[in-house]
Amino acid sequence: MLASPAIEDVPTHELHFDRHNPRLFLKREQSEDELILRLWREFAVDEVALSIAHNGYFRHEPLFVTTEGKRRVVVEGNRRLAAVRLLCSSELREQVGATDLPTISSVRKKELKKLPTIECQRGEIWQYIGFKHVNGPQPWRSYAKAEYVAWVHNELNVPLEDIADKIGDRHATVSRHYRGLMVLHQAESSGVYDIADRWKNHFAFSHLFTGLGYRNIQKFLGIDNATSFQPNPIPENNLKNLGYFLRWLYGQKSTNTRPLVQSQNPDLRRLEDTLGYEPGLIALKRGLPLDIAEEISTGDEELFRANLMDARRHLQYARGKQLTGDRGDVDTLQIAREILDLADHLVLDMEAHRRKERVGRRKSQTKV
Repeated sequence: MLASPAIEDVPTHELHFDRHNPRLFLKREQSEDELILRLWREFAVDEVALSIAHNGYFRHEPLFVTTEGKRRVVVEGNRRLAAVRLLCSSELREQVGATDLPTISSVRKKELKKLPTIECQRGEIWQYIGFKHVNGPQPWRSYAKAEYVAWVHNELNVPLEDIADKIGDRHATVSRHYRGLMVLHQAESSGVYDIADRWKNHFAFSHLFTGLGYRNIQKFLGIDNATSFQPNPIPENNLKNLGYFLRWLYGQKSTNTRPLVQSQNPDLRRLEDTLGYEPGLIALKRGLPLDIAEEISTGDEELFRANLMDARRHLQYARGKQLTGDRGDVDTLQIAREILDLADHLVLDMEAHRRKERVGRRKSQTKV
């Protein structure tokens, strides 16, 4: 950033919103009014507008502006610009539904006809914006952070380690965000998944960048921690698997497919465990629910043992609560008797099964 940047008052109507702002997550060309609507609905512009309405625009918070073509683009301060536009236009307030904002005086409107700005280049202030929004007092969501990290790394050729140092974040966090975004971009560019076609409006980007660090998921996608922090990290022969993985994470509206991962904890780890076993993987690819695929991958022997352990744990808990929980009801005593009967039959069945197996082994040995 320049050592002593000069503040210049610029007519508000000459300032434009930044279409490359990572938090806006744009998928198509949008008008200025559409961008204001987006900012109003999703980024708490009302808080900024109320402050400006009552106190005026603080000159010590200039907008950072870069000239691109013939447009003066606000690269830092888009919420403030939206707030000023809304305060100065009753028609625009009506259009976006910001009708509860106060009506400002003609004196205040005149003050807001020009705003303090600092002319800069994007590459000059990336450290400042990164610290402020990636790991600072006004944090962006994880996807916006990843977009910004990717722009600095890919366009400005700044190493990921240096980005982490400059913005005050951990190298591992910056790298995970970057890899997640590169995987997502590769999925969209290759046509195996369209994030706009996800099942839920909310985009849980953390599911992706966290899952990419799990061993079984890495094996499924053909990546590792040595070579995957780069553009297009997924090998071409694993792109189909990438499409499966993203549908399991986010679902797909066009095919009426709900996501298997409803919450990162515990569903993402359950998906990771299931991918570690071929039967579970086959079940997932056939569209079976995560619960069933997980059971298939676990195997009958492990499920049997796990159910016995659960039963024992619950019975131990019930016995511990007997004196305070048993009020003499007939039905609770009957339930306990039925459990005893089931346990007896289970033991008899297990003993019979094991005798049968021993006889079978002896016959096999005799034949040999």
